[in-house]
Amino acid sequence: MNILTIHKRTIYSCRSMVKYLKQQEAIDIDVALFNEYKFSVDQLMELAGLSCATAIAKSFPINELKNKSLLICVGPGNNGGDGLVCARHMKLFGYNSELYYPKRVDKPLYNNLLHQCISMNIPVLDKLPDANQLETYGLFVDALFGFSFKPPVRAEFVPVLEMLKKSKIPVASIDIPSGWDIEMGEPNEGGIKPDLLISLTAPKLCAQKFEGKYHYLGGRFVPPKLAEKYDLSLPEYPGTECCVLLKK
Repeated sequence: MNILTIHKRTIYSCRSMVKYLKQQEAIDIDVALFNEYKFSVDQLMELAGLSCATAIAKSFPINELKNKSLLICVGPGNNGGDGLVCARHMKLFGYNSELYYPKRVDKPLYNNLLHQCISMNIPVLDKLPDANQLETYGLFVDALFGFSFKPPVRAEFVPVLEMLKKSKIPVASIDIPSGWDIEMGEPNEGGIKPDLLISLTAPKLCAQKFEGKYHYLGGRFVPPKLAEKYDLSLPEYPGTECCVLLKK
């Protein structure tokens, strides 16, 4: 048996074993991480954002982007915070990162994360790029809405969602393709079709409908007792990796 065969079997095994969470299960696990296991929001956000950046770098190597930029589209919640952390790490990895942050959250955590990005000379766009500017981007990162999302989409996010839905540029979604129903998947009127999905903690039920090229699991922070309680059946992360490939 060659290495490629073993690798393919490992990926299939990871995908078939891991549990896909309903929305309330995802919420309950988050509450347990905060209350029972005493993780702070910024601690989990840092680990999640780093794992997202790592998965993006594995799926879209910097040399393949041919000096094109990444546009990280950031929402107002924890998913957006993961995106801010991801942007910083992508910059540290050598990528040209830019931010689109239409609704900023005036809280110390988010202000600090944004300040860190600005201090690293990551541009923050005041408006979406127009058609002539799109060719400067090699990847869009969707960090708008997480697993607590409930429709409808607020007006200020409609333009960016439409851009991500219609764009021919690859999209990487953090935890949930924004606008999808957490359990049912893509909305009837059509939604984002990401090329890369980075599930965090454990995949959400809608990830079973994901048809893109790469599906990674990130956020290597779940205590074994918590994983056992919810029967998560998480795959083993290779070595010291902070993300693991579920599908290619």
